[in-house]
Amino acid sequence: MAGQPIIVGVDGSPSSGSALRWAANEAAQHHVPLHIVNSCGDARGYAAAVAEAAFDRAPLQEAARKVLSRAKTDVDAHFAGRHIPEVKTILSDDPAEPTLIDLSRSARMLVVGSGGLGAFKRGLMGSVSTAVARHAHCPVAIIHEQDDDEFVASKKPVVVGVDGTRNSEPAIEIAFDEASHRGCDLVAVHAWADTSDFEYPSINWPATAMTEEVSLAESLAGWSEKFPDVAVHRIVVKDRPARNLAEQASGASLVVVGSHGRGGFAGLLLGSTSQALLHSVTCPLIITRGTA
Repeated sequence: MAGQPIIVGVDGSPSSGSALRWAANEAAQHHVPLHIVNSCGDARGYAAAVAEAAFDRAPLQEAARKVLSRAKTDVDAHFAGRHIPEVKTILSDDPAEPTLIDLSRSARMLVVGSGGLGAFKRGLMGSVSTAVARHAHCPVAIIHEQDDDEFVASKKPVVVGVDGTRNSEPAIEIAFDEASHRGCDLVAVHAWADTSDFEYPSINWPATAMTEEVSLAESLAGWSEKFPDVAVHRIVVKDRPARNLAEQASGASLVVVGSHGRGGFAGLLLGSTSQALLHSVTCPLIITRGTA
């Protein structure tokens, strides 16, 4: 990921402004380029594109350029003196979703607000943030509207979901790296089962918990050696990983999870845990791509 840019989508909405400042802070911390993207394309399909062809697109493009200009000015003002190698703006005439997904192929991370101006909202999520969380080729950070320093400068812990499979390894790596850069603790949450304990009435939980604690420690061991400055708190629970991660998120600066984990089919775009967290946590959430 060295040298790859952080891509952030902006549209002038409050949550995209928070996403912009969060992404700029990430770029400064990791000394990587920041690319700011806006789109004036219509996501409604072919019929809308045909109808749009009859209209002058210049006003839309000019409005999009102004959004990008204000965004770059915001970054320059808030991050003067911080080392961001490059701040670049990108205007696309294509719809936002395919534009951001295509750019994610060569990005370190893609950052979006939780909902934009005029976005059709499903639960708490806007259509763009939902689409890129499902389809992007790099880790995706979803940022809710927040005070500028609420999560960026916070020493609250980073929380990571660990399921004991290779698919959680990218999440563990990012979580340790983020905790190290922030100078905060890391809370690793591991759930033995994805469902309710009522489905496993005969399980000897105390004995199983000991085994799972060893498994969690083994999953983290190499990373603790690589990041000795990060204090790790391990939490093993019986079931319901989404609920337990959401509870930990209430006191966290960041939550990191894999796109799908234990038992997840390779073709699935989001697992049940990451899907649930999209709609339940209000702190920044990073969804990583699983290993092949």
